[in-house]
Amino acid sequence: MKTTIIFIQCFLLWGIHAIAQQEITVRTFNYHGPVSVQKPVVLDSTDVNDKTYSSKNLLQTSVDVQFTQQNGQTVQTDSSGFVILPQDSLHNALHFLRFKLDADRYANVRLEIQGTGLFDVFVDKKKEGSNTHAAKDTSDIDPVYVNLSVEPRQYQITIKYLTEAGKQDTLQLKCLVHAKDSLTHYTVLSEGKRRLTLPDIVEGVKLTNTSISPSGKYYFATYSHFYSTGKRYAYHELRERKNDRLIHRFPSSENIFWMPSSDYLCFWRSGETDKSLIRFCPESLQEDILAQALNVESSVIAPNEQFMIVLKKDTAPGVSGSLKKLLEPDDRIDGFRNRYSLYKYDFARQSLERITFGRTNTSLSDISPDSKKILFYTSSRHLQERPFYKRSFFLMDLDNVQIDTLLIDDKYVSSGSFSPDGKQILFSGTPEAFDKAGENIPSGISNGYDIQGFIMDLSTRKIKTFTRNFNPSVSSMQWSEWDKQIYLQTIDEDREQVYRYHPQTDLFERLPLQEDVVSKFSIAQQSGYAMYCGQSVSNSSRLYSFDLKSLKSKLIAAPAAKAFADIQLGEVGDFNFVSDENKDTIKGRYYLPPNFDPTQHYPLIVYYYGGTTPTARLFESRYPLHVYAALGYVVYTLQPSGTIGFGQAFSARHVNAWGLQTAEDIIEGTRKFCESHPFVDKSKIGCMGASYGGFMTQYLLTRTDLFAAAASHAGISNIASYWGEGYWGYSYSGIASADSYPWNNAELYVNQSPLFHADKINTPLLLLHGNSDTNVPVGESIQMFNALKILGKTVEFIQVEGENHAIMDYDKRLKWNKSIFAWFAKWLKGE
Repeated sequence: MKTTIIFIQCFLLWGIHAIAQQEITVRTFNYHGPVSVQKPVVLDSTDVNDKTYSSKNLLQTSVDVQFTQQNGQTVQTDSSGFVILPQDSLHNALHFLRFKLDADRYANVRLEIQGTGLFDVFVDKKKEGSNTHAAKDTSDIDPVYVNLSVEPRQYQITIKYLTEAGKQDTLQLKCLVHAKDSLTHYTVLSEGKRRLTLPDIVEGVKLTNTSISPSGKYYFATYSHFYSTGKRYAYHELRERKNDRLIHRFPSSENIFWMPSSDYLCFWRSGETDKSLIRFCPESLQEDILAQALNVESSVIAPNEQFMIVLKKDTAPGVSGSLKKLLEPDDRIDGFRNRYSLYKYDFARQSLERITFGRTNTSLSDISPDSKKILFYTSSRHLQERPFYKRSFFLMDLDNVQIDTLLIDDKYVSSGSFSPDGKQILFSGTPEAFDKAGENIPSGISNGYDIQGFIMDLSTRKIKTFTRNFNPSVSSMQWSEWDKQIYLQTIDEDREQVYRYHPQTDLFERLPLQEDVVSKFSIAQQSGYAMYCGQSVSNSSRLYSFDLKSLKSKLIAAPAAKAFADIQLGEVGDFNFVSDENKDTIKGRYYLPPNFDPTQHYPLIVYYYGGTTPTARLFESRYPLHVYAALGYVVYTLQPSGTIGFGQAFSARHVNAWGLQTAEDIIEGTRKFCESHPFVDKSKIGCMGASYGGFMTQYLLTRTDLFAAAASHAGISNIASYWGEGYWGYSYSGIASADSYPWNNAELYVNQSPLFHADKINTPLLLLHGNSDTNVPVGESIQMFNALKILGKTVEFIQVEGENHAIMDYDKRLKWNKSIFAWFAKWLKGE
C-alpha cells in the first residue's frame, strides 16, 4: 500500500482586479476511498462513436454520492497544507474529497484546481470542471478553473480524483472569491450542519393526506416526491394500523377512498372515454368492479353500500363565433353555464337513475345513516344581495322521491351532514347564518370567513349555535358514530387544531396533538382510533395514529426527517404586545438566523397575512420564513386585526377596513419588536406580503417610512378596479367590503387604495405578479408600477409569465423567490 499526497488550499480574493489576495486554507476534508477500479476488457480499438479507450474513462465509474458522504472519514492536512491519502498499489483507485463553502453574500467565485492526475470537480451534484490530461510532474500542471455565481447558501465541493496504481500524485485546489467582502462572509468546513435553502422546502418527499378505515384496522397515507427537475411522483400507501405493515401502493392517479361501513378501498379508474369504480380488498388484495362505463363528477357511497349518489354535469351549448354575450360576472369563468344534477346508481342492478332535473344546480350534502334519505341543496345567484348566492337545503326520501324543505334561500349556510342517529343535521356557515344566530358582535358586520357550527333538530327545526362563543374558526367537522362527539378541525389563532365537542355537556376539549398545524384528521367511525398528519413551526409534515380514549399519539412516519437531519435551524420565539388602540393582545412570533449572535445587528423582515387567515405555524409555505432567517435576517410575523381564529370581534375588524387598524397593528408591532430586541438594525427593516398581504405592503408604504424595502406579490393597488375585474373580486369584497360599493362608499374605495396615495411612497418597492392571475389581475401591479415610475420613485416590476395567483411552475417558483431574496439583499444588506 502506497500513499498519495494531495495539497489543497482555498483562496478568497478581494476585488476582481486586486493584486494581493487573502487566503483560507482548507485544513479538514470529508474523505472516502480508495475505491479500486479496474480497466474493462478492451474488445475493439474504438467504440460506436469511434472513440478509443483511455484511463480517463475510469473517472466515469459511478459511485453513489450519498454513500460516499455517509461512509466518509475526516482527514486533516499537515502544517504545509498536504493531505496524505491511502493508495492501492495494485489497482487504479478513485478518491472523493469534499468540503463545504458557505457564503452569506452574493458573489462570483473562481475555483482553481491543480493536480497531476485526472479528476472531476462537482459543485453540489453537478459536474462543473475536469482535468482530462495527466501531467508528467508538478511543473507540467495546467490549472482547471470553475467559475460560479454563488448565492447566500452552502455549496458542497467534491473532487473525484483518479490515481494510477503505484503512482504518487499531488492535487492543489484554490478557491478565488471575487467580492469586495470581508472573509467573515465565507466559511470553509468539511462537516457540520448547513443552513436551510429554498430547494429544501420545494423538493423532497411530502406527506399530503391520510385516512383511516371505518373499523380502524387500516389506513392509507398519500405522499408526493418533488424532484429538482420539477417533476413530481405521487402515490398512496395502504398499511395495517396496528403494526404499520405495508399492504399495497397505489398510483396517485387512483384517488382512493374508504367504503363507508366496511374496510374496502375504492377508486375511480379512467378508461378511454369513461370511468369504472373499483373496490379493493386489503385482505385478499383482490379488485372487483362496482360500476363501469360512467362519466361523473363526484360520488358518495351510501352507508349500506348498496348504491351511490353521483353528480353529473349537464353541458350547456357552446358559444359560437367571436363574440360572447356575458350573462353575469362569473360567465367569464369556463364552464359557468354548465349545470349539475344528482343521480342514484344501484350496484346490484347496475342502473343509473336521475333524481334531480332542471336548470338549477344541485349538490349532495350527505346520505342518512339508514341510507333512506339524502340531504342536498340547490344554488342560485342573487347579485342584488351579498354574498351573491343563495342555497336551499332539502331532505329527499329515496323510496318515493318526496321532498322535505329545511332551508329556503339562506345566504350564509354552506354545508350540512347527518348526526349518527339521523335525527339532527350539522350545518356550517358564517356568523350571519340562520338569521345571525351565530353572531356575537355587538354591532357592525361579522367576518364571513369566520366559520361557525350549527345543529338543527329535525323534529322541531330548532337551531343550536354551539360555536357562537368559541373563538377558533371551524374548517371542517366530523360527527363520530363511535362516541357520538363532534370533531372540529379549526383555525385556532396561528395554529390549526382539533377540538372535540360534547353535545350533551356543551363543552369543548382540545385534543393534545403533536403538531402546530394539523392538515388532516381522520376518525374511524366504528372504533376509538384516528390518523392525522401535520407540521409545526420547525418541522415538515409527520404522520401519527391517535387513540381517542387515552388521547395519546404515536409517530408513524416523518418522511422528511432524514433530509433535514443535517440542517441547522434558528430559534423561533413568541412576541406579543398590547395594542394602544384597542388594548388587544396582538400575537406574533420571530425567527432568528442560525448561529445567531445577540451582540450583532441584523436586518429585519416583517410578514403578515393574506386575505384574513393567520400566518400559520407552518414550516413549508410559499413564504418559508425559516429560509429568510437562514439568509441572515430576523423575521417577525404577527396576527393583526381582522385575523380569524381570535374570536368574532377581532375578525370583524377586517370588514370595511382595508388596512385601517391592520396597518396600525403592523407598524406598532414592528416598532415595539425593535425596541425589545436591540439586535435588530432599525434602519434596515423590510416588509412583504401576498394577495391581501400584497395590498397591505403597498398600503403600509403610504402610511409610514419605517421600512427600507418592500415586496408585494399579487397585491391590490386599486380596490375599485380589483372589485370589478378579478374573477372573485366582487365576491371577496362582499365580505371585506360588505354592503359597500364604489357608488355608495367612494371614500372607502379611494382613501384605502394605495394607488390614490402613491405620491406618499418613498420606500423601494418590488412588485411581482403572475400575468395570468384571475384572482387579482396583473393590472393591479401595472397601475402602481406606472404611478411610481411617473413619480420618479424606486420601483421594480417582475411579471411571471403564464402563472396565476400562486406561482406553481417549479422553475418559475424558484426564480420568483430568488428575485425577492435578491431585492432584500440589495436594500437591507447593501449587496
